[in-house]
Amino acid sequence: MNAPLEASLQPPVLAETHDGVCTLTLNRGDRFNPLSTAMIAALDAALDAVAADRAVRVVVLAGAGRAFCAGHDLTEMRAHIDADWQRGLFDACTRMMLKLTQIPQPVIARVHGAAAAAGCQLVSMCDLAVAADSVRFGLSGINAGIFCSTPAVGVARNVARKRAMEMLLTGELIDARTALDWGLVNRVVPGAELDAAVQALAATIARKSAAAVALGKRAFYAQVELGLAGAYALAGETMACNMVDPDAAEGIDAFLGKRPPVWRGD
Repeated sequence: MNAPLEASLQPPVLAETHDGVCTLTLNRGDRFNPLSTAMIAALDAALDAVAADRAVRVVVLAGAGRAFCAGHDLTEMRAHIDADWQRGLFDACTRMMLKLTQIPQPVIARVHGAAAAAGCQLVSMCDLAVAADSVRFGLSGINAGIFCSTPAVGVARNVARKRAMEMLLTGELIDARTALDWGLVNRVVPGAELDAAVQALAATIARKSAAAVALGKRAFYAQVELGLAGAYALAGETMACNMVDPDAAEGIDAFLGKRPPVWRGD
């Protein structure tokens, strides 16, 4: 069987769960994991499955092969010159990107190699990101005559406006340390330590109350788009609901009793 055909028969996204951490791996490493229509649909379905699985406390999003994600599949896009097809692609991609913020579990991007254009967008839409120190990030569409308008939505909510515009207008790549300084990623580690760093972060979060994390994640993304008064109103209501949740009672009692908490999902 030839390599391209063999690759096409493999699932676009692999899912594996250990100790409450589900790793979703983009599985087109031979092509730098492009966000084709098939990849977008597969990742969207995988996120739905994870959201419904109470055993999953944290999600790690990774890429197979030499890079995390090189962006949209330009070969596929070039083969469809009608605007309706293009709108359908971006609508599906938007739904998938939003789902990263909508599922109850925190999502950590495990970034290696490169994250370009929509791949950079994918990093920006994850709740957290850990990158190898060799990674390059970029909104490189402008180099092919395409302004990265949809990737800009996520990236501009991570980095300062002028930083985002610099990436969009020049198409130049930035290194992992710059991405860390600008706020696109949380941590940068040597490549050999990437898996350990991601797993340590995921394990720390997995030990928290799943109910509190889900409530807090939903409130965070809702309030961050509101004005100050609206944000406080929503946050106050969320805190009130959190405080009457059984996990909050257990957490306070455990803290006062100097013992580890036992969450409902444990």
